[in-house]
Amino acid sequence: MISVDKAVVARLKSKGANFEILVDPRKAFEMKKGANINIQDALAYPAIYKDARKGEVVREEDLQKTFGTTDVYKIAEEIIKKGEFSLTTEQKRELIEEKKNQIATLISKRAINPQTNTPHPPQRILNAMEKVGVNIDPFLDAEVQIEKVLKAIRTLLPIKFEKILLQLKIPPQFVGKAYSIITKAGEVKSEQYLGDGSLQIQIEIFSGVQDEFFRKIAEITKGNYESKVLKKVEV
Repeated sequence: MISVDKAVVARLKSKGANFEILVDPRKAFEMKKGANINIQDALAYPAIYKDARKGEVVREEDLQKTFGTTDVYKIAEEIIKKGEFSLTTEQKRELIEEKKNQIATLISKRAINPQTNTPHPPQRILNAMEKVGVNIDPFLDAEVQIEKVLKAIRTLLPIKFEKILLQLKIPPQFVGKAYSIITKAGEVKSEQYLGDGSLQIQIEIFSGVQDEFFRKIAEITKGNYESKVLKKVEV
């Protein structure tokens, strides 16, 4: 639960009256978009206010009249889903910076510099975003904003998205631990258990995560695995 001093006000006007709650802006916005967020985690304090900053609480009879209930959590859900949020300039700046970092990390993991065939570090991508002045929506999913950011920073950075199809052979004693790492890294194209219990698996991953992926597999298998690149595809 977020502390009250870091919370923002979510408000709903209904039947001529004002209803406010103090919420975690990130969790509240996720809830508003339909994410399965526990309302108790989104609320900073379980109360419905006329004026949250002054601490003026709405009377129970007024809650019953407007919402048909006095259940704070049910009412808070309705305020979040139907109401509006107010952020301070500093809060909005922090959320934008957080979203920028998410986008830069995603691009770094998925894209490569075609001149060196290595990933661009997240900070280099952030620097390019800053130079071109691309606008970031703090409440829009990072995935949705990647294409816009790429279009803007390609004027400064050579960058392309590339996927590789890998074939791995994992010895039987390491299959249990390695399998979840492999399947979470990308799209499994085929898998087969060989006569000795080894797993032979083909998986498509973004080139930008290749080094990190192999590091994890090497750590789990103590270097006892086989791999080869079957194909590279620009996307």
